[in-house]
Amino acid sequence: MDIGDVGARLVDRFGPEAEGWLGQVPELAARLASRWGAVLGEVFRSGASSVVLRCRWRDGTPAVLKLSPDRALLTRQVEMLRLFAPSGRVPAVLAADADAGAMVLEEVLPGTEAEDLPPESLPQRWGELLAALHAVPPPVRWPWELRGRCDEAFARIGRRLSDPVIGARIRPDAWQRAMRRCEALLDTQARIVLLHGDLHLGNVLDGGPARGLVAIDPKACWGDPCFDAVDFVVAGAGQDGVEARCQRVATSCGLDGDRLYAWSRVIAPMVAVAHLTYGAPEPVLDELLALSA
Repeated sequence: MDIGDVGARLVDRFGPEAEGWLGQVPELAARLASRWGAVLGEVFRSGASSVVLRCRWRDGTPAVLKLSPDRALLTRQVEMLRLFAPSGRVPAVLAADADAGAMVLEEVLPGTEAEDLPPESLPQRWGELLAALHAVPPPVRWPWELRGRCDEAFARIGRRLSDPVIGARIRPDAWQRAMRRCEALLDTQARIVLLHGDLHLGNVLDGGPARGLVAIDPKACWGDPCFDAVDFVVAGAGQDGVEARCQRVATSCGLDGDRLYAWSRVIAPMVAVAHLTYGAPEPVLDELLALSA
């Protein structure tokens, strides 16, 4: 089982203690597969918080086994996926073991990431996805709200400003400006829905013509519906342009275009930090930094 690249990301996120956990992954995966009657396949592309393996469920359903050293995070993901299940726009949870930090999900097929889908049809399809997700009523006393999600993101990503390469392009005043804009939007929320909370293009997959777009890895919170469209809008930087994309997405999703554009100015510096970390063409950075001004 080759988990080298995934392992490096996990160690970067969780620290050296993740190395010990990674050493136990092959045995843990085999034990869970035996218990659940699943057949393991190859390591699947995953993010920075889990190891994901393709597998075949006991009834033949293509599935994925997801394992994480952050058991609490994975348990919350299971809860959030089950919460959004009535929408039909998230993967079904086939099994979960909170103590093991494991869950099995149906594999979304064909599974093409949204950024690789035909761009002309994507705004309409995004609107259909949001309509389905936002129709799920927020549970009573759901503990997570958009304000907390934003506070956490500003604190976590803001630590990267100490990197000289990032700090040279994103000044503290730009970061503070984004935080003030965020507060203003949070203070004026009118329509409140249950948000996916992390709906970027890598977290949206093609579920085929009958099902439409499917969202993975939710960070469910309640708040302004524009938030679930803003990552798609800001991904227009250096391409069709954020302002032009904002108009199309707002129309397709039935959102307030002015608020959606204001949200794009909030998250533009966060996205710029990611691009400065991993590399991006200058036109993309230029547009993001201009939005941050």
